[in-house]
Amino acid sequence: MSNTVDRERLLRCRLAAQLIRDDDDAKPAVRGVVERLVAMQAQDFNQALWAIGLRSPGSTRDDVFSALQRGDIVRSWPMRGTLHFVLPADLRWMLGLTTHRVLTGAAARHRALGLDQTAFESARAVALTVLAGGRKMVRNEFLAALSAAGIDTANQRGYHVIVYLAQTGTLCWGPPVGGQQALVLLDEWVPDEGQPERDEALGRFVLGYFTGHGPATLRDFVWWSKLTVADAKIGLALVRDQLTELTYDATSYWMAADRPGDPPSVSGLALLPAFDEYVIGYQDRTPVLRPEYAQRIVPGGNGVFKPTVVVNGRVTGTWRRSTDRSGGLLIDRFEPLTAWEEKALLTAEQSYQSFSSARIGTG
Repeated sequence: MSNTVDRERLLRCRLAAQLIRDDDDAKPAVRGVVERLVAMQAQDFNQALWAIGLRSPGSTRDDVFSALQRGDIVRSWPMRGTLHFVLPADLRWMLGLTTHRVLTGAAARHRALGLDQTAFESARAVALTVLAGGRKMVRNEFLAALSAAGIDTANQRGYHVIVYLAQTGTLCWGPPVGGQQALVLLDEWVPDEGQPERDEALGRFVLGYFTGHGPATLRDFVWWSKLTVADAKIGLALVRDQLTELTYDATSYWMAADRPGDPPSVSGLALLPAFDEYVIGYQDRTPVLRPEYAQRIVPGGNGVFKPTVVVNGRVTGTWRRSTDRSGGLLIDRFEPLTAWEEKALLTAEQSYQSFSSARIGTG
């Protein structure tokens, strides 16, 4: 098998790695999806639930909520100052690799908000008091506790305090309460069972990324993780024997060695959520997204990624849920669909509606 690939083969391999292809014999449950992708962007909570659901056919929102309730997966800010789903066992070592750079980048914003170390440590003391003993609070309740302790939470100060406490290992999002999550103490929700040495953690990060996102480049990983190029190269060197190198457009791409290097050709259509890893998880999105469509999925370059329609690995439209009683989906097609693709779109809509209509427990 030649290790030089064209775009079609690159996308076939990537769809398989991302669990989006519909021809795999076995699809993982909720925890297995997050394990495969190592981290899944999740600042839009409802859309992030579907990011898991579409990769675990037959699952429902209740299944994802149950996984959160059990602590099978956890939602926090492990990198880029952005919420992600990760496995509990992975959160601390990710924070150990990323927190310093993230907080350094946020320092100017913290100063502008008047948040200094004294303010953060006062907030930490509040958190350790009000959440101790397995207690939980939704965001507004926790902000009220901070305010009662004299900590100003206005003008996004409260949000930045929560993020800081999460990134420095005090808080994380825990069990669902109604349609949202509650804050809990990380040490109580995810007991520390020992962490890998730094180099081992770098290897885990690199291997996890290329397992769930490959084929991808080292630059893609650096953008995604916000680690330094030097750290990325250390991680790559440690796990290179577990990866396969492919060449696309005269550039090295990496994927897990235990994945088929040439999965069978298959037509497919998927409705991906906003901020899905298949689109957002790479610095170079040109293999999946034509440049002329970029403004249509991220209007004005504002960083808010719309849900996308993906056909045969390429973004060909966006979608949104109707606000009327029908609850149907409104599709903005960038390209016409064939009769087969229109039928596949109806099937994809039915899968989404089935996932989303499940009853949500109150926790």
